[in-house]
Amino acid sequence: MVGLRSCKVYDKASVSRVFFSSLSSEQTASIGNGNVVYKMLSPAELRPRASVVPILDHWILEGNHINVGQLRNMIKVFRNYNRYSQALQLYEWMTDRSYLEKSSGNIAVHLDLISRVYGLQQAEKYFNTIPDSLKDFKVYGTLLNCYAFKKSLEKAEETMEKMKQLGYMTTLSYHTMLNLYSKTRNHDKLLKLMEEMEKTGVRYNRTTYYILLSAYAYFDIKAMENLLSYMEANPDLTLDWHLYIIAAKGYLNFGLNDKSLEMLKKTEQSVHEKTNGVAYEILLTMYANLAKKDHVYRIWDLYKTACRKVNNKMYHHMASSLVKLDDIEGAEKILTEWESKTTTTSFDFWVVNVLVNGYGRKGDWKKAEDYVERLVGMGKHPPKSTWDCLATAYCKYEEMEKAVEAMKKAISCIDDDRWSLNQVTLIACVRYLENKGDMKVAKEFARLTEGLAESANNSTVDLAVNSSG
Repeated sequence: MVGLRSCKVYDKASVSRVFFSSLSSEQTASIGNGNVVYKMLSPAELRPRASVVPILDHWILEGNHINVGQLRNMIKVFRNYNRYSQALQLYEWMTDRSYLEKSSGNIAVHLDLISRVYGLQQAEKYFNTIPDSLKDFKVYGTLLNCYAFKKSLEKAEETMEKMKQLGYMTTLSYHTMLNLYSKTRNHDKLLKLMEEMEKTGVRYNRTTYYILLSAYAYFDIKAMENLLSYMEANPDLTLDWHLYIIAAKGYLNFGLNDKSLEMLKKTEQSVHEKTNGVAYEILLTMYANLAKKDHVYRIWDLYKTACRKVNNKMYHHMASSLVKLDDIEGAEKILTEWESKTTTTSFDFWVVNVLVNGYGRKGDWKKAEDYVERLVGMGKHPPKSTWDCLATAYCKYEEMEKAVEAMKKAISCIDDDRWSLNQVTLIACVRYLENKGDMKVAKEFARLTEGLAESANNSTVDLAVNSSG
């Protein structure tokens, strides 16, 4: 397996501040007040690329006690925050020191994390090292999920057949395959698998019906309507707002906007005061897709009334909805409100990027530039994603010298590996630099284009353009 990268040991005082507001109430309750190491490992304190290993080693060296239950919960927290690399580091640290037993459940977690961090090939290698006695339905089910997550249809089907032979297929496993067939638009295979479930006595539950409804929403509107009516009339099913969101998306897919609006009204009627912000986020997006600006603002007001605190994600959704509606002025006001309420630790350029992209689409690259420069002047440090968005805005309106400089700044950001640079912008910069005669920088840029192979006999631009298809 590929070795995990370590980093410097962080000053204990600087990483031990509590950030319980970022955790769920259940997670917070499980922490207790005595275990400082949990606080030190908070996702709010650690950069995504920081290693948890030196922090844990230092804690042990000082003679401190490890609470295994709390560290196991920390793995869940890292996964919830999509910090899979840190979750894997923590898991392997605990395994190497015999804090975790070698059970099928733990092995399944390890398999999933390896797939998330290193990909399917490494996950398969690990799976092949697992003793057959521990390869139960949990481990095979996780392998199936790994393939489904990566949309590796053929290998998922092979795994499903193997699980059938071993008697390991569960309702959850069938749901995994139904979801995969739905997402890959293999509707005939989905219907065939449904028939198999009925013949083998696999019982449908609410999740099964939701998956089927989502699938029908893309290829058979009549079947969607029939299933929707059946679900509404079935007293054994406890339905919620998700049902009507799925139906609204289905009607929108088929251009039936009035019916989509009817489903959104039903969605709102199903949203109660304890519903989390996700329902409001989706409603904002849906009303924006239907070009209903008044409804977007109405939902925004409802959300702020229902929820005590508006988080970054909700500001992002609201700003994105207004940009989609070409209401740049409205988006500016939302970002101004967000800036006035956000703190240093919660400031997120993911929200900023919405307005930078909005300016770019409107052709107002100067406003995008001024906005980013103002934030830099305030001591903020834009990540790779923001410089890339700004470079794209420049490039679209042929401000190529500025685009190159912004792209240089994007490339220089080393702590944002998850962001993929805009390939069209990058290749345009390569072309501009080569025409300008700056071959050294052009080659540096060209190396970052996807699928680019170095060749002494071809120009950098030709390679870049060919690699982009």
